[in-house]
Amino acid sequence: MALTDQTRTQAREIIARYPVPRSALLPMLHLVQAEEGYVSPAGIAFCAEELELTKAQVAAVATFYTMYKRRPVGDYLVSVCTNTMCGVLGGNRTFEALSERLGVGHDQTTEDGRITLEHAECLAACDYAPVLTVNYEFFDQMDPDAALDVVKQLQDGGRPQPSRGARLSTFREIEMLLAGFPEANADVLADGPAGAPTLAGARLAEDRGVSVPGFDPSTPINPAKASAPAGPLKAGSTEPEAGTRTLTPPPAVDVPKKEA
Repeated sequence: MALTDQTRTQAREIIARYPVPRSALLPMLHLVQAEEGYVSPAGIAFCAEELELTKAQVAAVATFYTMYKRRPVGDYLVSVCTNTMCGVLGGNRTFEALSERLGVGHDQTTEDGRITLEHAECLAACDYAPVLTVNYEFFDQMDPDAALDVVKQLQDGGRPQPSRGARLSTFREIEMLLAGFPEANADVLADGPAGAPTLAGARLAEDRGVSVPGFDPSTPINPAKASAPAGPLKAGSTEPEAGTRTLTPPPAVDVPKKEA
Protein backbone atom coordinates (compact mmCIF):
# COMPACT_ATOMS: atom_id res chain seq x y z
CA MET A 1 0.00 0.00 0.00
CA ALA A 2 1.40 3.37 -1.04
CA LEU A 3 -0.53 5.48 1.48
CA THR A 4 1.99 6.80 4.01
CA ASP A 5 2.32 9.27 6.87
CA GLN A 6 3.18 11.87 4.24
CA THR A 7 -0.11 11.11 2.48
CA ARG A 8 -1.94 11.69 5.75
CA THR A 9 -0.13 15.00 6.24
CA GLN A 10 -1.04 16.09 2.71
CA ALA A 11 -4.64 15.00 3.24
CA ARG A 12 -4.94 17.15 6.33
CA GLU A 13 -3.46 20.08 4.40
CA ILE A 14 -6.23 19.61 1.82
CA ILE A 15 -8.90 19.41 4.52
CA ALA A 16 -7.67 22.67 6.08
CA ARG A 17 -8.52 24.50 2.84
CA TYR A 18 -12.25 23.91 3.28
CA PRO A 19 -14.77 25.20 5.85
CA VAL A 20 -16.37 21.74 6.05
CA PRO A 21 -14.12 18.65 5.99
CA ARG A 22 -16.33 16.56 3.71
CA SER A 23 -15.94 19.22 0.99
CA ALA A 24 -12.34 18.03 0.63
CA LEU A 25 -13.38 14.60 -0.69
CA LEU A 26 -12.79 15.25 -4.41
CA PRO A 27 -9.15 16.42 -4.08
CA MET A 28 -8.59 13.72 -1.46
CA LEU A 29 -9.57 11.08 -4.02
CA HIS A 30 -7.10 12.60 -6.49
CA LEU A 31 -4.44 12.40 -3.77
CA VAL A 32 -5.17 8.70 -3.31
CA GLN A 33 -4.86 8.16 -7.07
CA ALA A 34 -1.56 10.05 -7.10
CA GLU A 35 -0.22 7.62 -4.51
CA GLU A 36 -1.76 4.34 -5.61
CA GLY A 37 -2.71 4.86 -9.26
CA TYR A 38 -6.40 4.31 -8.57
CA VAL A 39 -8.99 4.61 -5.80
CA SER A 40 -8.26 1.43 -3.89
CA PRO A 41 -10.34 -0.03 -1.05
CA ALA A 42 -7.61 1.19 1.29
CA GLY A 43 -7.90 4.65 -0.24
CA ILE A 44 -11.65 4.70 0.34
CA ALA A 45 -11.16 3.69 3.97
CA PHE A 46 -8.45 6.37 4.32
CA CYS A 47 -10.73 9.15 2.99
CA ALA A 48 -13.61 7.96 5.16
CA GLU A 49 -11.45 8.01 8.28
CA GLU A 50 -9.94 11.44 7.65
CA LEU A 51 -13.26 13.06 6.66
CA GLU A 52 -15.44 11.26 9.21
CA LEU A 53 -17.58 9.75 6.47
CA THR A 54 -18.70 6.21 5.91
CA LYS A 55 -16.93 4.09 3.34
CA ALA A 56 -20.25 3.86 1.48
CA GLN A 57 -20.39 7.66 1.18
CA VAL A 58 -16.86 7.83 -0.19
CA ALA A 59 -17.46 4.93 -2.59
CA ALA A 60 -20.64 6.59 -3.88
CA VAL A 61 -18.62 9.61 -5.00
CA ALA A 62 -15.70 7.56 -6.33
CA THR A 63 -18.02 5.48 -8.52
CA PHE A 64 -20.07 8.45 -9.76
CA TYR A 65 -17.26 10.36 -11.50
CA THR A 66 -15.36 8.72 -14.36
CA MET A 67 -12.16 10.56 -13.41
CA TYR A 68 -11.84 8.27 -10.39
CA LYS A 69 -10.62 4.82 -11.37
CA ARG A 70 -11.47 1.61 -9.53
CA ARG A 71 -8.65 -0.44 -11.02
CA PRO A 72 -4.96 0.46 -11.45
CA VAL A 73 -4.20 2.90 -14.28
CA GLY A 74 -0.98 2.86 -16.28
CA ASP A 75 1.52 5.68 -16.58
CA TYR A 76 -0.58 7.08 -19.44
CA LEU A 77 -4.37 7.10 -19.64
CA VAL A 78 -5.39 7.30 -23.30
CA SER A 79 -9.01 8.45 -23.60
CA VAL A 80 -10.57 8.34 -27.06
CA CYS A 81 -13.73 10.37 -27.53
CA THR A 82 -16.37 8.21 -29.21
CA ASN A 83 -19.33 10.46 -28.56
CA THR A 84 -21.45 11.78 -31.43
CA MET A 85 -19.22 14.41 -33.05
CA CYS A 86 -15.93 12.58 -32.67
CA GLY A 87 -17.57 9.22 -33.37
CA VAL A 88 -18.95 10.18 -36.77
CA LEU A 89 -15.64 11.81 -37.71
CA GLY A 90 -13.64 8.68 -36.98
CA GLY A 91 -13.29 8.34 -33.23
CA ASN A 92 -14.57 4.77 -33.21
CA ARG A 93 -12.06 3.74 -35.88
CA THR A 94 -9.30 5.35 -33.85
CA PHE A 95 -10.31 3.44 -30.73
CA GLU A 96 -10.41 0.15 -32.65
CA ALA A 97 -6.94 0.78 -34.11
CA LEU A 98 -5.47 1.55 -30.68
CA SER A 99 -7.22 -1.42 -29.12
CA GLU A 100 -5.70 -3.75 -31.71
CA ARG A 101 -2.24 -2.19 -31.35
CA LEU A 102 -2.22 -2.34 -27.55
CA GLY A 103 -4.04 -5.65 -27.19
CA VAL A 104 -6.51 -4.22 -24.67
CA GLY A 105 -10.11 -3.07 -24.62
CA HIS A 106 -11.99 -0.36 -22.76
CA ASP A 107 -10.71 0.31 -19.24
CA GLN A 108 -7.87 -2.16 -19.63
CA THR A 109 -4.12 -1.71 -19.15
CA THR A 110 -1.26 -3.16 -21.14
CA GLU A 111 0.73 -5.97 -19.53
CA ASP A 112 3.70 -3.69 -18.89
CA GLY A 113 1.47 -1.33 -16.92
CA ARG A 114 2.30 1.68 -19.08
CA ILE A 115 -0.87 2.47 -21.03
CA THR A 116 -4.56 2.30 -20.10
CA LEU A 117 -7.11 2.68 -22.90
CA GLU A 118 -10.68 3.88 -22.51
CA HIS A 119 -13.68 5.12 -24.44
CA ALA A 120 -14.50 8.66 -23.31
CA GLU A 121 -17.76 10.51 -23.34
CA CYS A 122 -17.71 14.05 -24.76
CA LEU A 123 -14.36 15.70 -24.06
CA ALA A 124 -15.83 19.16 -24.74
CA ALA A 125 -13.58 19.75 -27.75
CA CYS A 126 -15.97 19.42 -30.70
CA ASP A 127 -14.19 22.26 -32.55
CA TYR A 128 -11.12 20.03 -32.69
CA ALA A 129 -12.86 16.70 -33.38
CA PRO A 130 -11.98 13.92 -33.45
CA VAL A 131 -9.87 14.12 -30.29
CA LEU A 132 -8.22 11.96 -27.74
CA THR A 133 -6.48 12.87 -24.51
CA VAL A 134 -3.45 11.44 -22.78
CA ASN A 135 -3.65 12.09 -19.06
CA TYR A 136 -6.22 14.79 -19.90
CA GLU A 137 -4.00 16.68 -22.39
CA PHE A 138 -5.51 17.08 -25.86
CA PHE A 139 -4.42 15.61 -29.17
CA ASP A 140 -6.67 17.17 -31.80
CA GLN A 141 -8.03 15.99 -35.15
CA MET A 142 -6.77 12.45 -34.63
CA ASP A 143 -7.16 9.82 -37.31
CA PRO A 144 -6.08 6.22 -36.63
CA ASP A 145 -2.58 6.73 -38.05
CA ALA A 146 -1.93 9.86 -36.01
CA ALA A 147 -3.25 8.20 -32.86
CA LEU A 148 -1.08 5.14 -33.43
CA ASP A 149 1.96 7.41 -33.74
CA VAL A 150 1.14 9.01 -30.38
CA VAL A 151 0.86 5.61 -28.72
CA LYS A 152 4.06 4.36 -30.37
CA GLN A 153 5.95 7.30 -28.89
CA LEU A 154 4.55 6.46 -25.46
CA GLN A 155 5.56 2.81 -25.86
CA ASP A 156 9.05 3.88 -26.86
CA GLY A 157 9.43 5.92 -23.69
CA GLY A 158 8.74 9.32 -25.23
CA ARG A 159 6.29 12.00 -24.26
CA PRO A 160 4.63 13.33 -27.45
CA GLN A 161 3.69 16.99 -27.40
CA PRO A 162 -0.06 17.62 -27.10
CA SER A 163 -1.76 19.79 -29.70
CA ARG A 164 -2.29 22.54 -27.13
CA GLY A 165 -1.92 23.09 -23.43
CA ALA A 166 0.68 21.60 -21.14
CA ARG A 167 3.30 19.00 -21.92
CA LEU A 168 2.54 15.46 -20.83
CA SER A 169 2.77 14.37 -17.23
CA THR A 170 2.39 10.83 -15.95
CA PHE A 171 -0.97 9.84 -14.53
CA ARG A 172 0.26 10.09 -10.95
CA GLU A 173 1.89 13.46 -11.60
CA ILE A 174 -1.30 14.92 -13.03
CA GLU A 175 -3.31 13.48 -10.13
CA MET A 176 -1.03 15.25 -7.67
CA LEU A 177 -1.69 18.51 -9.53
CA LEU A 178 -5.43 17.88 -9.35
CA ALA A 179 -5.13 17.21 -5.63
CA GLY A 180 -3.72 20.73 -5.27
CA PHE A 181 0.02 20.05 -4.98
CA PRO A 182 1.72 21.55 -8.06
CA GLU A 183 5.19 21.84 -6.56
CA ALA A 184 6.58 18.63 -8.03
CA ASN A 185 5.44 19.50 -11.54
CA ALA A 186 4.79 23.23 -11.42
CA ASP A 187 6.61 24.09 -14.64
CA VAL A 188 3.90 22.49 -16.80
CA LEU A 189 1.28 24.94 -15.56
CA ALA A 190 2.61 27.76 -17.72
CA ASP A 191 2.76 25.66 -20.88
CA GLY A 192 0.98 26.15 -24.14
CA PRO A 193 -1.48 28.72 -25.56
CA ALA A 194 -5.15 27.99 -26.14
CA GLY A 195 -6.13 26.82 -29.61
CA ALA A 196 -7.65 29.17 -32.19
CA PRO A 197 -11.23 27.77 -31.96
CA THR A 198 -11.14 28.21 -28.18
CA LEU A 199 -10.34 31.89 -28.58
CA ALA A 200 -12.77 32.54 -31.44
CA GLY A 201 -15.57 33.81 -29.21
CA ALA A 202 -13.27 36.14 -27.27
CA ARG A 203 -11.83 37.56 -30.48
CA LEU A 204 -15.30 38.06 -31.98
CA ALA A 205 -16.41 39.91 -28.85
CA GLU A 206 -13.30 42.09 -29.00
CA ASP A 207 -13.89 42.91 -32.70
CA ARG A 208 -17.52 43.90 -32.03
CA GLY A 209 -16.83 45.84 -28.84
CA VAL A 210 -18.75 43.46 -26.58
CA SER A 211 -17.45 43.32 -23.03
CA VAL A 212 -18.48 41.85 -19.71
CA PRO A 213 -19.26 44.43 -17.03
CA GLY A 214 -16.82 44.46 -14.11
CA PHE A 215 -17.86 42.71 -10.93
CA ASP A 216 -17.90 44.80 -7.75
CA PRO A 217 -17.55 42.44 -4.77
CA SER A 218 -19.09 45.08 -2.46
CA THR A 219 -22.39 45.05 -4.37
CA PRO A 220 -25.09 43.34 -2.26
CA ILE A 221 -26.84 40.40 -3.87
CA ASN A 222 -30.63 40.38 -3.61
CA PRO A 223 -32.08 37.44 -5.57
CA ALA A 224 -35.63 38.78 -5.24
CA LYS A 225 -34.71 41.92 -7.19
CA ALA A 226 -32.24 40.37 -9.63
CA SER A 227 -33.18 40.00 -13.26
CA ALA A 228 -31.48 38.27 -16.16
CA PRO A 229 -31.83 39.29 -19.80
CA ALA A 230 -33.62 36.68 -21.88
CA GLY A 231 -32.67 38.15 -25.23
CA PRO A 232 -29.56 39.33 -27.08
CA LEU A 233 -27.60 42.14 -25.46
CA LYS A 234 -26.75 45.41 -27.07
CA ALA A 235 -23.07 45.56 -27.95
CA GLY A 236 -21.11 46.90 -24.98
CA SER A 237 -24.23 46.97 -22.77
CA THR A 238 -25.88 44.87 -20.07
CA GLU A 239 -29.37 45.83 -21.32
CA PRO A 240 -31.32 43.58 -23.73
CA GLU A 241 -32.31 44.84 -27.13
CA ALA A 242 -35.76 46.36 -27.59
CA GLY A 243 -38.57 43.83 -27.78
CA THR A 244 -36.92 41.24 -25.54
CA ARG A 245 -38.13 40.34 -22.08
CA THR A 246 -36.35 39.79 -18.79
CA LEU A 247 -36.87 36.99 -16.33
CA THR A 248 -37.18 37.78 -12.64
CA PRO A 249 -36.56 34.99 -10.13
CA PRO A 250 -39.58 34.08 -7.98
CA PRO A 251 -39.55 35.25 -4.35
CA ALA A 252 -37.96 32.97 -1.81
CA VAL A 253 -40.29 30.48 -0.14
CA ASP A 254 -40.00 29.72 3.57
CA VAL A 255 -39.82 25.97 4.12
CA PRO A 256 -41.28 24.93 7.48
CA LYS A 257 -38.82 23.16 9.74
CA LYS A 258 -39.58 19.60 10.70
CA GLU A 259 -40.34 19.25 14.37
CA ALA A 260 -37.88 17.19 16.38
